[in-house]
Amino acid sequence: MGKQPKHINHELGPMKCPVDLASVDLFGAGAQEHWYEMYEILHRDAPVLRIPGGGLKPGTDAYVLTKHADINTVVKDPERFTVMGQRRVNDWANDGLSGEDVFTTSRNLMTASMVTLRPTQELYIKHRKELTDPWVGTGASRHRELIERLANELIDEWIDNDSVEFISQFARPLPQRVFASILGFPFEDIPQLAQWGDAVVTPFVHGTGLKHELSPEQASEMFRRLEGFQDYIYEQVRAKRSNPQDDMVSFLCDVHYQALDRKLTDLEIAGIVHAMIIGALETTQYAIEEQAQMLCENDGLFDTVRNDRTKLRAFTEESMRLRSPTHGLSTRMTSRDEVFQGVNVPAGSLLHLRFAAANVDGEEFDCPFDLDLERHGVTRHLAFSAGPRVCPGANLSRIEQQVAWDVLCNRLSSIEYGEGNDWQHQPGIMLGTLKLNLKFTKA
Repeated sequence: MGKQPKHINHELGPMKCPVDLASVDLFGAGAQEHWYEMYEILHRDAPVLRIPGGGLKPGTDAYVLTKHADINTVVKDPERFTVMGQRRVNDWANDGLSGEDVFTTSRNLMTASMVTLRPTQELYIKHRKELTDPWVGTGASRHRELIERLANELIDEWIDNDSVEFISQFARPLPQRVFASILGFPFEDIPQLAQWGDAVVTPFVHGTGLKHELSPEQASEMFRRLEGFQDYIYEQVRAKRSNPQDDMVSFLCDVHYQALDRKLTDLEIAGIVHAMIIGALETTQYAIEEQAQMLCENDGLFDTVRNDRTKLRAFTEESMRLRSPTHGLSTRMTSRDEVFQGVNVPAGSLLHLRFAAANVDGEEFDCPFDLDLERHGVTRHLAFSAGPRVCPGANLSRIEQQVAWDVLCNRLSSIEYGEGNDWQHQPGIMLGTLKLNLKFTKA
């Protein structure tokens, strides 16, 4: 097996360590503690894993892709490999449902915005270019000073101690405060926004199987927890329309969306805010806390990046490759018959893209389990996916991570694991340790 994280504890969950293909279960209880062992088995024995009956329609199958080349091909061709959200939007459109109808039916703000703002690949690209890129994409560098200030403010709260619970006191609140600042939401609303954010990702944490399915009771509870979110955004929109500020919501209230030759509705603005939550809050938190673990586990690494800040970019990219925040998503369908690694995949099959497995594919990365600050093409990992549907907030997340560690390197002269860590990971498809106690020396 490859070089596994030092803290992996195979006694944490009910699942036993997999030893062969028959014992691989990517979606079973406790799978998070064994994912990387499973990836090596899959790469060797089943790089394209068929899940009989796992498709969306009766009689269709799903296929788990784990090779970098295969997933890279899929994500870069959304016409050949249909984007799942796009397929659902087209189905609703064919049924004659409007955006408001879909919202009323599904109670899902993201789908409501997809129906009217980005139902086609062309509109998706325009949506990003006109509406989100100026703030979290190509324009994300404008937030560097903000992120630096917010990071320092958080560190000020615990710097005079000799230990910190790093997730609750830094890795989670930093992207929360950045997110609130960019949107123009008050900091006192962050606890409520965090609760709504937790509700949004319920399928990815508590959903079962490769389709992240919720029971009727779980779905009902998720919708209950989201109550008030739409009204809150509407209140913010009304406030920004009457008193615009230098923030993203004010921008969305005023912008003339060239793709549709009109301004946005309140519902569409709410949908954009909703769609940002997963990337803006969850994945950045997991990336930063896993990076702290990488620094604790690799002797001399903290001193290396602290003494040479030009290596921070490679450090954050390699850490995301090795500990991908989102391990996999079932987001594509084949529009025609395909062949991956010699396996025939019929048209209409559901594809589960296992990004984290692709990121430790030995055919793409030499010594795939080693953190290599000199690795060529350090950004070619798929932690943010790739192609025209790459995560729209990838630039912002990258800047947050690099600035966060630049500030931490300024304020700390050493870090190591503290007492009381149990290394328990949350369920679902995102790699997230529930707590992380660190000891540190103040610089």
